[in-house]
Amino acid sequence: MILSILIIIVCALLILVVLMQNSKGGGISSQFGAATQIMGVRRGADVIEKATWTLAILLLVFSLLMTPKTGVSADAGSNPTESVTRKKAAGAVMPTQAPAQQQQQPQGGQPAGGQ
Repeated sequence: MILSILIIIVCALLILVVLMQNSKGGGISSQFGAATQIMGVRRGADVIEKATWTLAILLLVFSLLMTPKTGVSADAGSNPTESVTRKKAAGAVMPTQAPAQQQQQPQGGQPAGGQ
């Protein structure tokens, strides 16, 4: 539960950081004039790039931590590597053979073997 909340927070922050970047290289320097005077143009872009990589790595780590473990299964007696589809197919009931079609009558309308 806590990992889900952390993933949502990291995603929201990652969206904001990516939106602050400019595709033409201006990025934070074109949006905030005062920030370029304090940090400089290149330092602002470096901070945004590092924040992007950090948030992306955090998202990857949190996502991997949320994946279920392979060794844990709800059915203790079943094979954990067996697919769900095979388990369902094993429990399915096989249909019985359809009854043979009735013998067709000749075109004359008379039953076969009659006169």
